[in-house]
Amino acid sequence: MARRIKSQDDYYLASQWQLMLRKLKKHRLAQISFIVLAILYIGAIFGDFIAPYGLEEFDAVYKDCAPTKIHFTFEGENVGPYVYAITKHIDKKTFKITYEDDTTQYYPVKFFVHGTQYKVLGFIDCDLHLFGLGEGSGGGTEAKIFLFGADNLGRDLFSRILIGSQVSLSMPFVSAIISLFLGVIIGAVSGYFGGAVDMVIQRIIEVLGAIPQIPLWMALSAAIPAGVSTIQLYFYMTIILSFINWTGMARIVRGKFLSSKNDDYVMAARLAGVSTWSIIWKHLVPGFMSYLIVSVTRSIPSSVVGETSMSYLGLGIRSPATSWGVLLQECSSIAVIAQHPNKLIPIIFVTITVMAFNFFGDGLRDAADPYK
Repeated sequence: MARRIKSQDDYYLASQWQLMLRKLKKHRLAQISFIVLAILYIGAIFGDFIAPYGLEEFDAVYKDCAPTKIHFTFEGENVGPYVYAITKHIDKKTFKITYEDDTTQYYPVKFFVHGTQYKVLGFIDCDLHLFGLGEGSGGGTEAKIFLFGADNLGRDLFSRILIGSQVSLSMPFVSAIISLFLGVIIGAVSGYFGGAVDMVIQRIIEVLGAIPQIPLWMALSAAIPAGVSTIQLYFYMTIILSFINWTGMARIVRGKFLSSKNDDYVMAARLAGVSTWSIIWKHLVPGFMSYLIVSVTRSIPSSVVGETSMSYLGLGIRSPATSWGVLLQECSSIAVIAQHPNKLIPIIFVTITVMAFNFFGDGLRDAADPYK
């Protein structure tokens, strides 16, 4: 009985964040989605380390090569993970290129091997990779390990997906954070002051919402100067996604301010001489911050699709830089898909990411109402 009373006391004395966390822990699908997102973002952060090859590393001999098969036994003996050497054959009648395993020699898969130089977190020089190939058991034919196959230039698709996730996962997240600040500031001004300010802001939001997304992307992308670096292009695309997505957040904040600005605690703060901006940031915004976080989580999937779509249409990141949209653009031909279906693997990562964010957002939305 005493334990039950203590449990009830803990429940009613808990803060809103503690109640959200308790309910979120009971949402199994949200927990799985969080784990999936954590794996994806860890893979993006350490993509250069996990990838066996660098972004610019290619070998035209292995262009459009199928995924490499990993073996564990050789001539009845367990020798650990290894791959066979790959031999290339060209049909003289159809000129079709095929790749076959040379089973007379194998190359062991080794862990923590040295390879292409890269920078950890953008500033630490390193050449260590999680896995790669050691020397073969004999012979001069070189082998490659392509877990997802190779593209039309002989670049490892698995490595490109990992390194491309650094753009496809970080850009939507950063743009969502910027959209949050823009939406909170503009929505707070619109909802708190009202009048002509509110009318002007809402008409601007309606105009932006009435423009179809693809023409809007094209217009904003056309404003990007030609010949900019990859970092500058990343910055411009982040601004574009933020410019498109802040309107929904602003309307949510405006609605919250309209319903809360005349509450008793706000009136008391005014009578006490608290400044307007202190009322907005210290009294009103913290009251529905949990809902803002839920809204940000729900808006990230649309930003992921937006970045992928822009790069797919050639309006965003362009080769030799890479993202999931760039990889999908390279397999936009029906003939390429029919002959090399493994090149559609990036769309699986896009789908998993969008679904994980949606499910996690659903869990946060349910947890944001802990008394339900």
